[in-house]
Amino acid sequence: MAMKIRLARGGSKKRPHYAIVAADSRMPRDGRFIEKLGTYNPLLPKDSEDRVKMDVERVQHWLSKGAQPTDRVARFLEAAGVVEKTVRNNPKKAVPGKAAQERAEAKAAKAAEAAAPAEEAASEEASAE
Repeated sequence: MAMKIRLARGGSKKRPHYAIVAADSRMPRDGRFIEKLGTYNPLLPKDSEDRVKMDVERVQHWLSKGAQPTDRVARFLEAAGVVEKTVRNNPKKAVPGKAAQERAEAKAAKAAEAAAPAEEAASEEASAE
């Protein structure tokens, strides 16, 4: 059975509250889980102690059994010092999309056309003097 340590959403619309759970990876996000390991309240300030609460001992138990944490839960575990920090590298994240690149190229071409007549006029004035 493939185990995951992940977030299960609760709370009302626009007021999220998450439970950190150990669940079978085939179960739905908010569906059946095996054990509740903690809570996460994203509405609290980042420096609040109540933002992320988890039973570290039980988390370590599930990790030893082969459970894989999701990306967000892995970040919580790194902050708590349970697992070592992993290096994340997504170089494509900062690259603009295709449409934005086309707009930038069009803008650069338009600016080059506007600058070309000004340079010609300046060179003609310099040669006339």
